[in-house]
Amino acid sequence: MLEGLRIVEIEALGPAPFACMMLADLGAEVIVVHRRNGRPAPGMPERSVIDRGKRSIELDLKSPDDIAVLRKLVRRSEALVEGFRPGVMERLGLGPADLAQINPDLVYGRMTGWGQSGPRALTAGHDLNYVSLSGAAWYASNPGEPPFTPPTLVGDIGGGALYLVAGILAGVMAARAGRGGTVVDAAIVDGSAHMMNLLMALRQTGGLSMARGKSLLDGPPWSRCYACADGGFLSVQCLEPKFYAEFLARLGLDDDENFTAQFDAKAWPRQTALMAGIFAREPRAHWETLFAGSDACVAPALDPLQSAAEPHMAARGVWRMDDGVLQAAPAPRFSTEPVSSPRPFPARGEHTEAILAWLEADA
Repeated sequence: MLEGLRIVEIEALGPAPFACMMLADLGAEVIVVHRRNGRPAPGMPERSVIDRGKRSIELDLKSPDDIAVLRKLVRRSEALVEGFRPGVMERLGLGPADLAQINPDLVYGRMTGWGQSGPRALTAGHDLNYVSLSGAAWYASNPGEPPFTPPTLVGDIGGGALYLVAGILAGVMAARAGRGGTVVDAAIVDGSAHMMNLLMALRQTGGLSMARGKSLLDGPPWSRCYACADGGFLSVQCLEPKFYAEFLARLGLDDDENFTAQFDAKAWPRQTALMAGIFAREPRAHWETLFAGSDACVAPALDPLQSAAEPHMAARGVWRMDDGVLQAAPAPRFSTEPVSSPRPFPARGEHTEAILAWLEADA
């Protein structure tokens, strides 16, 4: 879908390379600039799944010759993505103003946690810090427990990478319409706070409380996960009355007075304790069978390997084993395009010579 879009990615951590992976999954040509003789970040492999579908060139951005190569790449591209702290690219002579001189239509994507401005802009931080400050982690755990979100998903990916992708595509559309280039300031604190607007809509109708455990989505017994007898977990979220009725009927509790008051917040703690006792009696497979094919809004909580084997996920081919790595297939899907398998991910610098030869021939 993005064939013909060329993006230069400056090697960074987390959300920036993930955003570029998604753009590559959608068909963009992404050239990732890896540090010459550099090593991957701690815990990351030499060949990373988030580099899939990209071409890799190794450059030293402190070398005038290599900076000249990067400027040639920028001149031939529509977007650049970087994930350094504010000011780093400017000190290298590669800031937005510098590159606009050689490509005035360039969309310059900047991925940070705190943003390009504000009191925290130049300080360090990580995913959990950003979503905690933005409010996005507030409802992430049960009352009385410290907030804890799924690592990187809400901040780095949701509030960061996906907003950067949207910003890059919006900027490219504007540039192609003749409005010139732009700088995309994609900050995780901005994006993760923006994601909270769905919950803010609930607050307008009284469905969201600032007190944890008192809202429609984080307080009721019908909106949480339960432990099963075998140590497995089950998710329940039957918000609408008709789905709640189906849920109770499957459990044989449709006439139980303990559960008739679905929206009585005062009854929720007792209902939750009773429900926890019920689910603890049988293994997860028992409950999966009981709720199979129903509208009770119940699903197992699985790890990625279990998810890959689950019938629905397997039928859609969501998880793949490619290059010896378990990875999720590109998303979303399009009616006009076949469902694609993840493309190979390169070794660091694998395409350096080919890219240099192309630049020389295209000079």
